[in-house]
Amino acid sequence: MRALLDGLLFAFELVVIGRVVMSWVPPGGDLVEQIRATLATLTDWALVPLRRVLPPVRLGGGLLDLSPMVLIFGIILLRAIV
Repeated sequence: MRALLDGLLFAFELVVIGRVVMSWVPPGGDLVEQIRATLATLTDWALVPLRRVLPPVRLGGGLLDLSPMVLIFGIILLRAIV
């Protein structure tokens, strides 16, 4: 049971990292947009509440969204507990 939960948490961590990476990819064709939409669907349930509590940080002329980093840190903590 622990191995299954650890595997699911690891897979979700990879999905969150994938979403971060895809946010750096410029808008492209249908495939890129489908991947981006799928990753958003899989992660929004966890990221949206974090964004309400932790707004983006101004960094120079842009904004840095820290919610994926906080979520990944939380997943790592959960995996360490499991």
